[in-house]
Amino acid sequence: MSEIIFHPYVTEKAMNLMEKENKLEFVVKRNAKKWEIKKAVEELFEVKVEDVNTRIRHDGKHAIVKLAEGYSAEDIGMRIGVF
Repeated sequence: MSEIIFHPYVTEKAMNLMEKENKLEFVVKRNAKKWEIKKAVEELFEVKVEDVNTRIRHDGKHAIVKLAEGYSAEDIGMRIGVF
């Protein structure tokens, strides 16, 4: 997808976040900063990002990205083939 964002992370929990809280989850570059992830998502999907939370797991760094009001995580999910 980009240098910072590797791919979406799709689980039942991630799908619930998408539907209920307007959030997307991605596996990202391990040394990526939150502001870099925010900028990458905004440029890649032409949306505004409200917040970015990250966590490091055994399978890499995960970023949960909350989209600003007026933008739909479900629309992005359809565009990138999550559904």
